[in-house]
Amino acid sequence: MSDRIMSASAALAEALHEEMARDETVFILGEDLTAHAGIFGQFKGLPEKFPGRILDTPISEAAIAGCGVGSALTGMRPIVDFHFSDFVTCGMDEFCNQAAKIRYMFGGQVKLPMVVWCPDGAGLRAAAQHSQSLEAWFVHTPGLKVVVPSEPADVKGLMKASIRDDDPVMFFQHKRLFRREGHVPEDPEFIIPLGRAAVKRPGKDVSLLTYGSGYFLCMDAAQELAKEGIEAEVVDLRSLKPFDMETVAASVKKTFRAVIVHEACVTGGFGAELAARIQAELFDHLDAPVLRVGAKDVPIPFSPPMEDFVLPKPADVIAAVKTVCYR
Repeated sequence: MSDRIMSASAALAEALHEEMARDETVFILGEDLTAHAGIFGQFKGLPEKFPGRILDTPISEAAIAGCGVGSALTGMRPIVDFHFSDFVTCGMDEFCNQAAKIRYMFGGQVKLPMVVWCPDGAGLRAAAQHSQSLEAWFVHTPGLKVVVPSEPADVKGLMKASIRDDDPVMFFQHKRLFRREGHVPEDPEFIIPLGRAAVKRPGKDVSLLTYGSGYFLCMDAAQELAKEGIEAEVVDLRSLKPFDMETVAASVKKTFRAVIVHEACVTGGFGAELAARIQAELFDHLDAPVLRVGAKDVPIPFSPPMEDFVLPKPADVIAAVKTVCYR
């Protein structure tokens, strides 16, 4: 089947249409879903096509999260819309102390197939309480799976895989990427298995290991570096838990250098975990220290110049690459 050019928002909507038509146990719940087709247009046409399966809830994130956990336990496949990833703080007990542990504590007698959809990231001048990248919190919670797509095809393929998964999945999708367009396969069974990274740009001099919005920073940086004779390999991780260490290892063994890029602040970010694993498992293949590029360790400012200053930029990636390449 051929590909089409679609926005990430349209790709997500198509994935939801296909999965809800395929499986009547899939439903969506959250705040203000039906009036405006979702705050990013991702639910366009769903309330009309699947009446009674798009549920508007009270403004209570704890209640929304609890409803998702309870319905998953009773055989449904809920998609919990949290509007902004920042609001997961109001559902941390339900996600991290209940959903993540129930299958283990029940000895595998029950499943908990729930997707928590969390638009995240900064760059929209939405200030400190609506701009965070919190994926590392949930990677640190055994029992949860964590997905962070970048391109529209990844959004669709990973969402379909997440809905069909029997464990709770935290699905982080950057708000600035909804309008980005890309090729998306027409195949209604197009699925990207969780835990599979992709080499999006081959190179021989340095491995840029990234996900989400960091992918576009790395692609821009790689184009500039190529003008100076540095060929960067861009690896889009896509899934942080489960994690594709094999693809990362193959890349690092080829380039002998690694720079990890994400929008989340550097301290305690997923890059720290990945850098530790590379050091432990691939030390003999490294010709330079593993460097990390991320946001500065401050709350995201509302002021546009200050927000731009805090967030990582292609120039930061280029500087890190030149450091490990001794240029």
